[in-house]
Amino acid sequence: MNAVAETGQWPYLLAFTAGLLGSGHCLGMCGGLVSSFFMRQGPRGYPPYLAYHAGRLTVYAGIGLVAASLGAVLVQTGLVGKAQGILQILAGAVVILLGLDLLGLSPLRNTAAFAPVAWLGRQFREAGRHGPVTGAAVAGALNGLMPCSMTMAMAVQATTAPGPLHGGLLLLTFGAGTLPAMLTASVLFGRLGVRARGWLLRGAAVTVIVLGISTLWQGIRYYDVMRHLADW
Repeated sequence: MNAVAETGQWPYLLAFTAGLLGSGHCLGMCGGLVSSFFMRQGPRGYPPYLAYHAGRLTVYAGIGLVAASLGAVLVQTGLVGKAQGILQILAGAVVILLGLDLLGLSPLRNTAAFAPVAWLGRQFREAGRHGPVTGAAVAGALNGLMPCSMTMAMAVQATTAPGPLHGGLLLLTFGAGTLPAMLTASVLFGRLGVRARGWLLRGAAVTVIVLGISTLWQGIRYYDVMRHLADW
């Protein structure tokens, strides 16, 4: 049996909680992007806002699909059984490091991104030329590719998912957790203080670390079981 599948809804609950508690981090990192984009566009009604976040969550789901697919390929090209345990151990360790990075406690700083940052910034600034709704969807999709330790941690976690759809759902669940704050970023960004954002970020980081520890422990258990079966 797949070790990840045994955990049921636990990873999704943690992913949603990480997104929800990470709202302060999202506002600090991306609130200005969202606010500036819509301030430039002017009042347009609700459709552009919905399109923006639909684009962002679609990219998150796509990242989860790709990450889970890569994880499946790594397992299939290695020693079946043992490789899955090793992947979970490595993924858990990386997620823990990314959680520590959010707390400022990691000896290694995360500088990875899903796409070139300069290119993303340029495309984001020019997204409005595509029209109010389409432009907002493009900007939201680009926002989903921005460098972020929390998104990176969820992507690494998705590599251990039972299948691509599960990986996509994991990232989508994480994105859903960020949605309340991001939808109201234009209002909250100026009112949520640095201290409050810091406490929320700490809670999100701890949740990410718990998710990493859980994955690492599952990997150790799974590897141990498969090692004994192979020896037998």
